[in-house]
Amino acid sequence: MRNPIVQELNKIHDDMKSWMGHMHENPELSMKESETSKYIAEKMKSFGFEVAEGIGKYGVVASLKNGDGTKSIGLRADFDALPIQESNNLPYKSKKEGIAHLCGHDGHTTMLLGAAKYLSETKNFNGTVRMTFQPGEETMEGGPAMIQDGLFEKFPVDAVYGMHNMPSLEKGKFYFREGETMAAVDNWEIELIGKGSHGSMPELSIDPVVCGSSLVMALQTIVSRNVSPWQNSVITVGAFLSGNAGNVIPANAILRINIRNMDPELRTKVLNRIREVVKFQAESYGCEYEIREGIPGAVLVNTPENTQWAAEVAETIFGEENVVYDMNPYMGSEDFAFMLQEKKGNYCMLGNGNTEMVHHPEYVFDQDILPLGAAYWVGLVENYLK
Repeated sequence: MRNPIVQELNKIHDDMKSWMGHMHENPELSMKESETSKYIAEKMKSFGFEVAEGIGKYGVVASLKNGDGTKSIGLRADFDALPIQESNNLPYKSKKEGIAHLCGHDGHTTMLLGAAKYLSETKNFNGTVRMTFQPGEETMEGGPAMIQDGLFEKFPVDAVYGMHNMPSLEKGKFYFREGETMAAVDNWEIELIGKGSHGSMPELSIDPVVCGSSLVMALQTIVSRNVSPWQNSVITVGAFLSGNAGNVIPANAILRINIRNMDPELRTKVLNRIREVVKFQAESYGCEYEIREGIPGAVLVNTPENTQWAAEVAETIFGEENVVYDMNPYMGSEDFAFMLQEKKGNYCMLGNGNTEMVHHPEYVFDQDILPLGAAYWVGLVENYLK
């Protein structure tokens, strides 16, 4: 690619690979990223940014002002890993058992670091750029925590932008969509409390396994029978935990469920229906129950004018053939949605090519796209802060 920004960033491609390799080898789970946070902060200080640490526990905000411009732009990347065992044989494979960067957050942070190094050396902008490195995206905790800690009051921006790599999308192409783009996610835990007994004497028990099994099936009817086929909703029971032995009826069972909706009103309807189904299923089997609701979800809504502008910037850097507008929405979720509730902005996708999907044990972030993501960030800054 002949764009001068990309050409310059290609010169530090090896540096970016090294930064990403370090983070990939040393992953940390959501809201436990103390060492990763320190690593990022030290890099940004070395680039000459003014760095604030501990925002929303482990969040880092790095600011760089140049000239007398009064405008400001926010760029955001995430840096938490997943509780999954990596199955790859990469030269920089995770050194931590059962923890790995299998969503590409190490790549996201690296692209923003690359842009930071470039901008600090060229200073071809007039105003303030603020780079937000966010913990806890996977658990939907980091974004709200940083906002509650005064992110946008302490570090004001006119608009905020985010980006995610995406397997199955053509490698190196940028994808944009206005409006509702990613679903609101709610992670709940349901505990069914019964009465244990010997496996040979079920009449003395209140069996939470049987109740839970029925509940799993009943929950599936919500989307199939209470949601219009024209609307998008997903209910997944991802964990069913109960008992340890085949001849023991346990006293309780835990179901962990993942709920995704693309519309706020539909989300309210679905969540209320889940509460009803759990109540009636538990009562019908004689169980008591408790629903532990997680952080309330939010639909990610891209601001139309900011989305159009960001896509135009991408076209000037990478060419129209490498920018796709009006991509399909995703039922995946992002806590960047909370930032877009506070500020105008956009969240786009960068194609990772034909790799395994994120969260798969064999997923690999394609390091070829590191300079491209960094160039996109630079382009936004230089175009907005002219």
